[in-house]
Amino acid sequence: MNVYHSISKKSNQIAVLIDPEKINDQFELYEFAIKLIEANVDYIFIGGSTVTKEQFEKAVSTLKACELPLVIFPGSGQQLSACCDALLYLSLVSGRNPEYLIGQHIQSAFEVEALQIEVIPTAYILIDGGSQSSVAYVSQTTPIPATNFKILRQTALASKFQGTQLFYLDAGSGAKNSVAPKMIEEINNLDIPIIVGGGIRNLKQIRAAHEAGANVVVIGNKLEEDPDFLNDVKTYKNTTLNFKNLI
Repeated sequence: MNVYHSISKKSNQIAVLIDPEKINDQFELYEFAIKLIEANVDYIFIGGSTVTKEQFEKAVSTLKACELPLVIFPGSGQQLSACCDALLYLSLVSGRNPEYLIGQHIQSAFEVEALQIEVIPTAYILIDGGSQSSVAYVSQTTPIPATNFKILRQTALASKFQGTQLFYLDAGSGAKNSVAPKMIEEINNLDIPIIVGGGIRNLKQIRAAHEAGANVVVIGNKLEEDPDFLNDVKTYKNTTLNFKNLI
């Protein structure tokens, strides 16, 4: 499938981010993936700030049998696999660390070319979520203040002019606050699909992000803390699908 086309043409989509460092048991990981299918989740994102190559490859080998599109959300240039459907080619444009703007990309360029999978240029924009995220710590960058609409729009516009295909607004893993709907609305008219993640803990936040213009909302830590939340996600997705069938 063409992942970019799917993201750009649909709304009310949900992805679940799996950090291989946090699920070491492969049977447990496979069972979790089955539950994601049953909940009508649209994508599995895989990656993490401190994941080793071995952990990454082990998780991919388990998840590749899953029917859901498997999309790499790389924390470093070593988190790559030809078994995945697509790679979010992240450039951390909210920061000024050249290592995450272009450095990791150059180091892994030949390996990415050899993968022969879909590569999606993605402007990765950290938004202050009320606590220091692993990404901010590892990348040594400062997120955009949670209500600084001007800086966000300038950053998004610059990325658009450079040819990015996706915006990824991230409050960070385990954030106290998710990305505010008004921040999503600020860049919703730039004709580039939007992914939003970090600090998502309830259906109200998911719905608000979708209504503000997010094509995909990413859930991560919440499901680690409360696996039963997947039942709520299933209800939300089924309600959305049924509504679309009525119009």
